[in-house]
Amino acid sequence: MDTRVQAIENIGVGSATGRLDETALIRAAQKGDSEAFESLVRTYDANVLRMAHNLLRSEEDARDIYQEAFLRVYRNLPKFRFDCSFSTWLYRIVANLCLDQIRKRKVRKEEPSAMETGTGELNRFDLVPEARADVDPQRQLLSAEVNARIQSVLDQLTPRERLVFELRHYQGLRLRAIGEALGVTEEAAKNCLFRATQKMRSALGEFV
Repeated sequence: MDTRVQAIENIGVGSATGRLDETALIRAAQKGDSEAFESLVRTYDANVLRMAHNLLRSEEDARDIYQEAFLRVYRNLPKFRFDCSFSTWLYRIVANLCLDQIRKRKVRKEEPSAMETGTGELNRFDLVPEARADVDPQRQLLSAEVNARIQSVLDQLTPRERLVFELRHYQGLRLRAIGEALGVTEEAAKNCLFRATQKMRSALGEFV
């Protein structure tokens, strides 16, 4: 009987936590509930870090963006009025921070050449399989040339084009969500993606 009572009590606690939907967590955090805020952070921390890492391809820069993003969320959460989803608001903050960092890199010309995919670090947008011993050497050379061309094109995209391209093709976001995250219309995001894709196709030429 004691075991059953304890189990019921535990279920009650878990259910109460489960009923706290995101809106309730946000409202509680706005009132100063630190546990509610920590719950929000835990919900999105992996996505934020992965997004920053994929865009910046630097663990150090990604962690800096991660910390700054949630610091801004903490400072500005009382002003959040639910005009958009919390995730859209958060990703907008992350996107703007990443854009600022990319612009700084353009000036310094110090951008790293690797990205984090979630399974380890590898060359940016490695679109072809890893070379195997039985792969034709000419095919390996072609693959390396394609990768080099892709990396070159990505460096030539405007920060916003690159961000939209990566959010769409490597984060899997829909154009509407990308537009909301960047504070632009879906049509503007679509046009930006179109320009980035055209530049990529033009540069790849005979490879596509």
